[in-house]
Amino acid sequence: MEAARTERPAAWLGAPLARTGLLLLSTWVLAGAEITWGAAGGPGRPGAPASRPPVLPLAPRAVASRWPEELAMARRGTALGRRPGPELLPQPGGGEKRGKTGGAPAASSWWGQGAPAPRKAGGTRRSRRAQPPSTLESGDAWATALDDGPRASLTVDKGLREEGKAPRAGGAAAVDLLLPSTSFALTGDSAHNQAMVHWSGHNSSVILILTKLYDFNLGSVTESSLWRSTDFGTTYEKLNDKVGLKTVLSYLYVNPTNKRKIMLLSDPEMESSIFISSDEGATYQKYRLTFFIQSLLFHPKQEDWVLAYSLDQKLYSSMDFGRRWQLMHERITPNRFYWSVAGLDKEADLVHMEVRTTDGYAHYLTCRIQECSETTRSGPFVRSIDISSLVVQDEYIFIQVTSGGRASYYVSYRREAFTQIKLPKYSLPKDMHIISTDENQVFAAVQEWNQNDTYNLYISDTRGVYFTLAMENIKSSRGLMGNIIIELYEVAGIKGIFLANKKVDEQVKTYITYNKGRDWRLLQAPDVDLRGSPVHCLLPFCSLHLHLQISENPYSSGRISSKETAPGLVVATGNIGPELSYTDIGVFISSDGGNTWRQIFDEEYNVWFLDWGGALVAMRHTPLPVRHLWVSFDEGNSWDKYGFTSVPLFVDGALVEAGVETQIMTVFGHFSLRSEWQLVKVDYKSIFSRRCTKEDYQTWHLLNQGEPCVMGERKIFKKRRPGAQCALGRDYSGTVVSEPCVCADWDFECDYGYERHGEAHCMPAFWYNPASPSKDCSLGQSYLNSTGYRRIVSNNCTDGLRDKYTAKAQLCPGKAPRGLHVVTTDGRLVAEQGHNATFVILMEEGDLQRTNIQLDFGDGIAVSYANFSPIEDGIRHIYKSAGVFQVTAYAENSLGSDTAVLFLHVVCPVEHVHLRVPVVAVRNKEVNISAVVWPSQLGTLTYFWWFGNSTKPLITLESSISFTFPAEGSNTITVQVAAGNALIQDTKNIAVHEYFQSQLLSFSPNLDYHNPDIPEWRQDIGNVIKKALLKVTNVPEDQVLVAVFPGLPTSAELFILPPRNLTERRKGNEEDLEQFVEMLFNALNQNLVQFELKPGVQVIVYVTQLTLAPLVDPSAGHSSSAMLMLLSVVFVGLAVFLIYKFKRKIPWINIYAQVQHDKEQEMIGSVSQSENAPKITLSDFTEPEELMDKELDTRVIGSITPIANSESTKEIPNCTSV
Repeated sequence: MEAARTERPAAWLGAPLARTGLLLLSTWVLAGAEITWGAAGGPGRPGAPASRPPVLPLAPRAVASRWPEELAMARRGTALGRRPGPELLPQPGGGEKRGKTGGAPAASSWWGQGAPAPRKAGGTRRSRRAQPPSTLESGDAWATALDDGPRASLTVDKGLREEGKAPRAGGAAAVDLLLPSTSFALTGDSAHNQAMVHWSGHNSSVILILTKLYDFNLGSVTESSLWRSTDFGTTYEKLNDKVGLKTVLSYLYVNPTNKRKIMLLSDPEMESSIFISSDEGATYQKYRLTFFIQSLLFHPKQEDWVLAYSLDQKLYSSMDFGRRWQLMHERITPNRFYWSVAGLDKEADLVHMEVRTTDGYAHYLTCRIQECSETTRSGPFVRSIDISSLVVQDEYIFIQVTSGGRASYYVSYRREAFTQIKLPKYSLPKDMHIISTDENQVFAAVQEWNQNDTYNLYISDTRGVYFTLAMENIKSSRGLMGNIIIELYEVAGIKGIFLANKKVDEQVKTYITYNKGRDWRLLQAPDVDLRGSPVHCLLPFCSLHLHLQISENPYSSGRISSKETAPGLVVATGNIGPELSYTDIGVFISSDGGNTWRQIFDEEYNVWFLDWGGALVAMRHTPLPVRHLWVSFDEGNSWDKYGFTSVPLFVDGALVEAGVETQIMTVFGHFSLRSEWQLVKVDYKSIFSRRCTKEDYQTWHLLNQGEPCVMGERKIFKKRRPGAQCALGRDYSGTVVSEPCVCADWDFECDYGYERHGEAHCMPAFWYNPASPSKDCSLGQSYLNSTGYRRIVSNNCTDGLRDKYTAKAQLCPGKAPRGLHVVTTDGRLVAEQGHNATFVILMEEGDLQRTNIQLDFGDGIAVSYANFSPIEDGIRHIYKSAGVFQVTAYAENSLGSDTAVLFLHVVCPVEHVHLRVPVVAVRNKEVNISAVVWPSQLGTLTYFWWFGNSTKPLITLESSISFTFPAEGSNTITVQVAAGNALIQDTKNIAVHEYFQSQLLSFSPNLDYHNPDIPEWRQDIGNVIKKALLKVTNVPEDQVLVAVFPGLPTSAELFILPPRNLTERRKGNEEDLEQFVEMLFNALNQNLVQFELKPGVQVIVYVTQLTLAPLVDPSAGHSSSAMLMLLSVVFVGLAVFLIYKFKRKIPWINIYAQVQHDKEQEMIGSVSQSENAPKITLSDFTEPEELMDKELDTRVIGSITPIANSESTKEIPNCTSV
């Protein structure tokens, strides 16, 4: 969702791109722009390609408080042989509307040498999607010269033929006259390829120009010059010494409420400084900054209050026009901050802003600039919102929330509580843009699920909640910056008149409405052409079609223009035929608000309004140099040709707005491709002989195909009589009489839920129940029951059909609750244990005030409410344990009840996972693998298992899995555990063999004291033990593997593996294995296997015996224990001797092999056949779960207490302990 529009000045710039060969002049740029919702829109700031999310991203409009009103910029990269490229510009953040505008910015404007007209028409209303600030996205946008194509060649040829001729227009041939003019060259700046120009405005003769050399290879400004004129541009003074000869300036800002105050920014590549002037740029003070400014937003009322957005997405505020700055907030979304609106916000220094969070969401916050702390910030909307979706526009605030893949839109009218926007039930928008918020009504362009390059136009009620269809299939296109352009234009000066390009059977046709979209009709083509020959064009097969594209270059008139001070006068480029064309176009004019049209040129011209719209000035759009312009005093019926320069000038643009009051215009250009900037001051006071008097005016009636009532009023305007060369003056007013009309059918549109059938009948849509009152309607109260019609907003008709179509008051019927829903505020079904989970209960039908609500959280806690009032902002609850909980909402009143259920997964963030796998496994034998997660009690977890080189995981909800390895070798096992948004993993290796043997090992007790119980330590100790074993035996290295167990006392397992790649002669290999076992056993029993852990710490490795009691401790403090251990060793030694004497197998050596009958793994030994023989099982040792707990535990080391008696002093955190 993006922003609507406001009034544009005569040379209004709506977007960054403009077609100029040398100079892009960008004036008060966005002095009144418009907001757009999504990627389309009106005269708002330009958009860039969307990254969507969402979605519907809201683009704020740029306004008068952002940019200087007569600020201009220019680039002449084409003329200087440089390849044009983008430049990083400061981005406005939002602001206040100045009034009503006509139309929206075009995809490109069409001034300048070497810049042909675009082949694609842009729309009038432009919008932008959510994106990071683009390089050509601010109001001070720079022009980009377009490549000359075939169309440019045609223009050049025509210019060669006709530059010396007067244009063919309705009227007598023009006479070549001269206008007083002066030319000034900006000496020394011939290499500069960009410029910004500012005129201070009313009662001022000051013009400021900032020229720059932008290096496209370096991507930065390398030189700059500052010029100032105090005589309307006759002469200029260079001011580089006022700001520092070595200072490189990047931007020029003018305070919109006090244009004597100027701000200059240094280029951030050089330094971060600001230069402030309070005397229209005569002198400057320099202040260093600790941050880099990306955009500024001036307060609409307080001239010294400024917001600055930095490159690192922080928002700063200043109350002394930039001399001191204070940090307000971090992580602000670009362009989503706004000053308060007078009359709506309580505090003048309130700031609306969108703040991003680390979890990928955003929140709408407000705070005052000097009191923006955690305790003073407020959230007008309690739920999180989509990123780049906040727009504060006039009386409205818009946000977007996406849940379950579907976006919902919310609006706050006059700072009331947010209400969900109601579109027709099955419009199912996939893209939406706010076009306008003028006159207490919202225009929105909606791209529905079955549309691709068209949008439907919807208009709202006063509160901006209920929308009805105004027109289907309005054409859209992509601008040069990737922004969506909706081809819709609002005619300035007369409310209710819109032009739209509609796609009908693959043809684009132009339609007009006089009642805000209730009725549309095609444009009647002129009766005759420029030569006076009849035009044979029969509706509906042939009509006039217009390019609805206003200028993005403030010094180009654009393809269509109208003016508040010249009601009824519309100038546009277009063609006559069955559809809109981009060839054989001409310029057309209407003097009566679009009822009738005349052709004034047969090729492209720029046409500006002079003297408050009382005169027109035209200049040929051509890449060739020109010397003439044409002026008309009779609405284009006849033209006078004037020379304004003795030397032909490559024209890049013209500053015309200053001439409204001063009768002076400035033409920008150059005499040759490599000459300095030329600023030609044209004084056209001489063409006005006097001030207009009463006798110089005549009246005209606004009609709609002969009908005198338009928007419920009869309006009579006055305008200058044709041929009267008098000046209108500042106090000129076009309206004479306005009186209401009697209400007729065309003054009413279909209400929400109704659709038009035929010309005048509104019938309920199939999905709408007109008998269903609002949920706010309580038994005993009354409500307004719609008749299916509503009077068009801003329509002033009275009596007539007004009573018939006005909604009727009826008593609220009691209704049972129906359509109950329970959802979380963020739309997610996962909540974090120990944190607030907020539930929202929704009900489609019922009595909100008389319905009891109960919400059972599923954990033994429930809450009840007498009605919906206390739960509008949601119900919060904290879960103290993890798991899946059934949340049940129950609504009941005297007429019935309804129930809704939600299953909520409450999780605790997983911090660690340990994959428990055997070190060695038998081929084709099932192996049990498990994952132990910490902390425990996490609720529902999802496990992803990868085995070997498999690219597809096995997915389970259990923490264990069985797997069979079909081949010998080393295999990798990876497990990933997902809990909510957290995802962790662990990887282990397992050796797979046909058979193997293993032996449990223990160590002298002194090893426990140095055991930190971490995986890395265990791996290193295992390698040390293996080296010690190999040192005293002749066992091959690749047949020995040692794995140290976690926990205390320290223990390990010794694996004796078969030779690699020797699967045949298994019996012989088994005998070899037994020999290796005997060698290792002898070495262990003779205490030959030992290693030095550190100097003075010798560790002995033992065979684990029948008891896990520690063996002899070599320290002197344990003599009694050592004696007992010695006796045990002697006893065991005797037993071993007897066993070997009788050649019995050792019962505590485990032999693993693949069994033919697929038996479970078991310990095999000859003594196990005897009832009297002792049985040693793994259950005698530490359980794996206990080992894991010991591994995850944190032991306190440093106590002098013997390790055997020490205990952990730190409890393992558990997510259930909240």
